[in-house]
Amino acid sequence: MSAESTGLTARARYIRLAFRHWRWQRPFWAGLLTLIAGVPIAYFPYANLTLGQLTVRMATTAGSGSLIIGVLLFVLGLTMWFQSAVRVFAGVAAILLALVSLVISNFGGFLMGFLLALIGGALAVSWAPGVPAAAEPGAQEQEEQPDGVPAGEAGKAADASAPGVPAQPGDPYAQPEPVHAGSLTEDETTEENGRHRAG
Repeated sequence: MSAESTGLTARARYIRLAFRHWRWQRPFWAGLLTLIAGVPIAYFPYANLTLGQLTVRMATTAGSGSLIIGVLLFVLGLTMWFQSAVRVFAGVAAILLALVSLVISNFGGFLMGFLLALIGGALAVSWAPGVPAAAEPGAQEQEEQPDGVPAGEAGKAADASAPGVPAQPGDPYAQPEPVHAGSLTEDETTEENGRHRAG
């Protein structure tokens, strides 16, 4: 295998992965179905069907309305791809245009464009951007600091070396104050009669 063919394979793989990444960030199938739905809705009113010597025109009195609906569906499909923030609006508009095409454009392009626009609009409304998977509970990754100390231990060491803040009374998270060796606690310095022992 030559180096040139290896380079072409690597480039094709890179393009495929880039396209997959682009596709996952937007309602791709919703936009594609909406784009395709505009074709039969806009085409059939201007098409002629020839059967031997017989020519059948499928034009309706609202041929321009069919063209407008087809173009709008095409634009809404592109909007779903490149402006996914307004996907809900684009999906609802595609569904409404599909319903209007039943009356105006040969039963919505002989039901083909109607069904495609209906499914594409529903997919656009229901699509939501993906959220990265959270780590399993109880499985915490040990992040290494530049000096090789795990993140949790580095935080503890920093807390131990930092100047302390006096604990407020009634604070459930307050750390007990350290007792120096040889000193007496407050309970030991107070006798039962309430007088302090000289020390």
